[in-house]
Amino acid sequence: MEAVKNAVRMEGITKHFGSVIANRDIHLELHEGEILSLLGENGSGKTTLMNMLSGIYYPDEGQIYIHDKPVNIRSPKDAFENGIGMIHQHFKLVDVFTATENIILGLKEEGMLNLKRAAKKIKEISERYGFEIDPNQKIYNMSVSQKQTVEIIKVLYRGADILILDEPTAVLTPQETEKLFKVMRNMQKDGKSLIIITHKLHEVLEVSDRVAILRKGEYIGDVLTKNANQQSLTDMMVGRAVSLNINRPQAENLCPRLRVEHLTVKDVEGVKRLDDVSFTANSGEILGIAGIAGSGQRELLEAIAGLQASEPESSIVYIDPQSGKEHKLNGMDPLKIIRSGVLLSFVPEDRFGMGLVGSMSIADNVMLRSYRRGSGPFLDRKFPKTLANRIVNDLEVVTPNVDQIPLRRLSGGNVQKVLVGREIEQNPTVLMTAYAVRGLDINTSYTIYNLLTEQKMKGVAVVYVGEDLDVLLELCDRILVLCGGKVSGILDGRSVTKEQVGLLMTKVGGGV
Repeated sequence: MEAVKNAVRMEGITKHFGSVIANRDIHLELHEGEILSLLGENGSGKTTLMNMLSGIYYPDEGQIYIHDKPVNIRSPKDAFENGIGMIHQHFKLVDVFTATENIILGLKEEGMLNLKRAAKKIKEISERYGFEIDPNQKIYNMSVSQKQTVEIIKVLYRGADILILDEPTAVLTPQETEKLFKVMRNMQKDGKSLIIITHKLHEVLEVSDRVAILRKGEYIGDVLTKNANQQSLTDMMVGRAVSLNINRPQAENLCPRLRVEHLTVKDVEGVKRLDDVSFTANSGEILGIAGIAGSGQRELLEAIAGLQASEPESSIVYIDPQSGKEHKLNGMDPLKIIRSGVLLSFVPEDRFGMGLVGSMSIADNVMLRSYRRGSGPFLDRKFPKTLANRIVNDLEVVTPNVDQIPLRRLSGGNVQKVLVGREIEQNPTVLMTAYAVRGLDINTSYTIYNLLTEQKMKGVAVVYVGEDLDVLLELCDRILVLCGGKVSGILDGRSVTKEQVGLLMTKVGGGV
């Protein structure tokens, strides 16, 4: 039997950020021609560890070996010289440049820059691994999947044979995810070694050969994928047995809380993003919104929250649970909605763009929603700090403190916990969430599902936009399916099948 050769070996890797230990004495191996999944809860140190391999951080202790040779990786340039390329969760592309221009940006080549020659090489890489990309297409005209393709080709163009993919499927449709996995397998067959950081356990089991587990910054161990299942991986990750069942009690005392009629929304170019959408969200139920990416989910929630203007024929009505009085929300911005007494909370898709301020602490971000409690010109700082500590404890947010560390210093999953926790703590009567568990580990995801169910049982009308159809079918009482900005069906979450929802998402066989 041929001995296993290592593409990467990390020995005794330790990294501190002040008093916080992000990684402690990590020993990790990536074999040549292997797809390794790196798994762990939010804040377990996965991205920090890979950032040291890709030259963004430098370890405080330990040694990295590439193909059994000790190396010093002090910058991304050093990483590329050692054949390492990392595809980050947030792309680093220039929108007004073409794919070719982005791929060769920063490279020094002898003679004049030859775009035609570069485009030819890009096509050769694409054909070799099964990418679909136009080298002359501008980035601003590309889908998320195409932008990710540009990032992957960028590192291959530079000669990388070790690739690190950080949450590569977070914003991809199931079809795009399958295409990516096919490309990854083609790269593996060509001798490339890949590390994939992901929270989606079914993807881990589908695409990887081996799984390495981190817990609270420490290396727990590894397991061959063929010997693992979702439950065993979750238990290793968390350190105890975790229930992977979503509790869905029967919806009771349903009352209309939000009525949307003939909602039409156009973008700045006059293109309809929502076309004559009508539905009712009831108190005491979870209404799921399903659809392939770009079907109008974001515009729907933003229009209700006062962040998108709707057409004159549209009607968005909130029904007060106490008085039964109706409030028409059309034409109201978020501040007017709050001042009118409407208890509406919104967890947006864009964490930092719309939900939180990265340079502020957890307590200060909580205060953005509670500062009106202060009397006169003085802010009430005690209440938001108490609330912030409750969110940190209830959702197990990994942070040294709530009032000093900037939010952007936390992992993406911990940031999402803060956002969801803050909105739930407002005691809303309507709670809207857009991809609330995106980037969260499976244990925290189930915590969020249970929180949403608790809100439902308190009589809150919960509107849940999700990308995982299995979860939508387990969690939601009804599912509204959007296709191309139109409602293609409203279904009973208990009796519908995944196949039926999938058909309506592509508008095959559907009406309401």
